[in-house]
Amino acid sequence: MTKIGILEGSLRKASLSRAVARSASALAPSGMDVTILPSTESLPHFNQDILDEGIPASVTELAAAISAVDALLIVTPEYNWSIPGALKNAIDWLSRLDPLPLSAKPVAIWTVSPGLLGGARVHESLRQTLHSQDMRIMAKPEIQIGGAKGKVDVEAGIVTHEDMATFLGKHLVAFDAFCKSWTGRS
Repeated sequence: MTKIGILEGSLRKASLSRAVARSASALAPSGMDVTILPSTESLPHFNQDILDEGIPASVTELAAAISAVDALLIVTPEYNWSIPGALKNAIDWLSRLDPLPLSAKPVAIWTVSPGLLGGARVHESLRQTLHSQDMRIMAKPEIQIGGAKGKVDVEAGIVTHEDMATFLGKHLVAFDAFCKSWTGRS
């Protein structure tokens, strides 16, 4: 069984991307266990002075949760054509740990936006950051959910657009195969 941890890029309770992230479990293929990782909301802003005093408990908790899964699915909005600050902050904290919890871990990215581009511009900057952690990035197909307000029920945490739900389910099947190719599991 492939264990997928979902790292959410948005802190907003009524976030479109959070609703899509929460729907992944219902869309996942048989043999895939999907769990939402701890929120990045409680992480302090990365600061070397804080690190010098010791790793915050919230960072340790997130790292332990990531270490317990086989792969990551990052579901995020795009902020100002790039990575949301809380998501980047989490990666910055995780990059200071030994061993590195993200190293060699398979990862896929889903971006979600009410706009037409579906968060397309965040993919490049996020991939660059993930490469710095030596992650195994599933580059294709890219998942960019544009016009998400008409495709997602935020309150229910589900994808309501049937074609989009089918497409995401197929992506999870492909991601499962991608993960198994890196982890040697079948």
